[in-house]
Amino acid sequence: MKIDLHGKTALVTASTGGIGFAIAQGLAESGAEVVLNGRSEASVSRAREKLNGLVAGAKIHTFIADLGSAEGVNQLLNGLPAIDILVNNAGIYGPQDFYATDDETWEAYWQTNVMSGVRLSRALLPEMVKRGWGRVVFISSESARNIPADMVHYGVTKTAQLSLARGLAK
Repeated sequence: MKIDLHGKTALVTASTGGIGFAIAQGLAESGAEVVLNGRSEASVSRAREKLNGLVAGAKIHTFIADLGSAEGVNQLLNGLPAIDILVNNAGIYGPQDFYATDDETWEAYWQTNVMSGVRLSRALLPEMVKRGWGRVVFISSESARNIPADMVHYGVTKTAQLSLARGLAK
């Protein structure tokens, strides 16, 4: 199947490696302008170079911002071009005993895994609706439905992403 996204601009959060980079590459190969996002100049620069090497003629924007806070999301939003496709990929994970997981850890997971997508969707969706075209994707995990005993804090945030996506779809 050939998907043509020429004329569309996609923001993929946490797109300097892994799943995020693979999504950004696929979007660029489909003709979309891609906004790469990461937390450091070095990681964003490496991703840009790699994507340029993999996709001839790719149109790439880069933004450095840590989306684990409202300030980081606002920093990203302030410089963005008009976005047609938002891929909420930013997330943190790691095993930790439930009883040893303090409020600070829960809050960090909630802010990064859930609130980054809330904030970006709230800011970008109105223009997509106004233009009559747009897509918002949340990268969740099977941990949303089968919460690992050693990552309850992570699984809860991934379940919240599913609920958020379902609610926005309505």
